[in-house]
Amino acid sequence: MSFTNEQIIEAISSKSLVEVMELVKAMEEKFGVSAAAPVAAAAAPAGVAAAPAEEKTEFTIVLKAAGEKKVEVIKVVRAITGLGLKEAKDLVESAPKEVKDAVSKADADKFKKELEAAGASVEVK
Repeated sequence: MSFTNEQIIEAISSKSLVEVMELVKAMEEKFGVSAAAPVAAAAAPAGVAAAPAEEKTEFTIVLKAAGEKKVEVIKVVRAITGLGLKEAKDLVESAPKEVKDAVSKADADKFKKELEAAGASVEVK
């Protein structure tokens, strides 16, 4: 006697979760397979590298050195951070130091260009 897929699905859908789990276990034993194996194979096909890491969206601007134009660098740091003159001066003099954290890629590039134009040595992390 042959059943259609619809008839099999209808019969399974009328069973409780425990009964379906017992059915899966019985099928695994009968056919010598594991229901978990195809899922793992589908998740990571053979020969394919793991999914690439998510693209970084937040960057940190690190002032490595102020350079020779420290006053210009202080002005740029003040504009970027909104710090007062003393705080910006202290930050520049304590390089290497984080200037701005959790900024977008576009802002990170912009800030880096501004700081380098002022004579600073900058790193984007």
